[in-house]
Amino acid sequence: MSTSAPSTPPSVAPMPSVSARDLAPGVIGMALVGSSVTVSRSLVGAPLFASQAVRYAAAALILVALARVAGVPLLRPRGREWLWLAGIAGTGLVLFNVAVVRGVAHAEPAVIAVAVASVPILLGLVGPLLEGGRPSRRVLLAAPVVVAGAVLVEGTGRTDAAGVGWAALALACEAGFTLLAVPVLGRHGAWGVSVHAVWLGAVMLAGLAVFAERPVSGAGSGPAAFVAGLGSLTAGQWAAVGYLAVLVTAVAFLLWYRTVAAVGSGRAGLLTGVAPLAAAGAGMLGGGAAPGPAVWLGLAVVIAGLALGLRGGDARAA
Repeated sequence: MSTSAPSTPPSVAPMPSVSARDLAPGVIGMALVGSSVTVSRSLVGAPLFASQAVRYAAAALILVALARVAGVPLLRPRGREWLWLAGIAGTGLVLFNVAVVRGVAHAEPAVIAVAVASVPILLGLVGPLLEGGRPSRRVLLAAPVVVAGAVLVEGTGRTDAAGVGWAALALACEAGFTLLAVPVLGRHGAWGVSVHAVWLGAVMLAGLAVFAERPVSGAGSGPAAFVAGLGSLTAGQWAAVGYLAVLVTAVAFLLWYRTVAAVGSGRAGLLTGVAPLAAAGAGMLGGGAAPGPAVWLGLAVVIAGLALGLRGGDARAA
């Protein structure tokens, strides 16, 4: 009777460290997203769907022009890719911006920013599963640290029940913006995903502006109401739309998806902790009070969480 040697458990490869070059685009992209919370306050009284439709249409034209200049081929979506890309547009673009603009009417920007900063937990759990792996223990440990730091930075903020609901919707949509891109990033890359998601979002928002948005007084309905709604925008609101189109959409989308493709959605999700820091900084530049001790403590906690989750080490699944 033969005996066999006891089997040894397979070794676990260490999670590779990520370079600053891979992380920098995501950090900048999240900083731009964080600044959009404060900028969006100027659009509270504007026709929501019409202004956002113009924003994404302009961003799509910018992205296509930049892709041609850079010589980047844009592939036509096929099969189920249309569903993933439409999901990105519907959740990460349309519903997310509705949640932000409507949310800041019921809550302080801090409430929305903290909700967005809670995304690392969702991405750390679900993202690796979509990528064919398992959640990293290190990332799952770091995610609550980043969220705790974001809460310290922004505080809880004043809100009502509607504000809480809009904040929860913003959280879900921000997670969908990254998770739904995972299946199509391999073929389309950051450029393709950004371009297709943005023009699909522009079409969706234009349809909502024509058929669902309350028309400006005396403007009738349909396309006439859409044009009248754009005509009602003030110079400051047009400036906000331009900022959101160029920096928060065209630039930030490319930067974010580049980092997601390079380091994975779980690790990239930790960088959403940068958003509330940027929101606090934008609020201060807009005339807000200087950061207090809690903000500086929160900044230190966020940095500690990022250091924990982004450095190399044990990659065992949780």
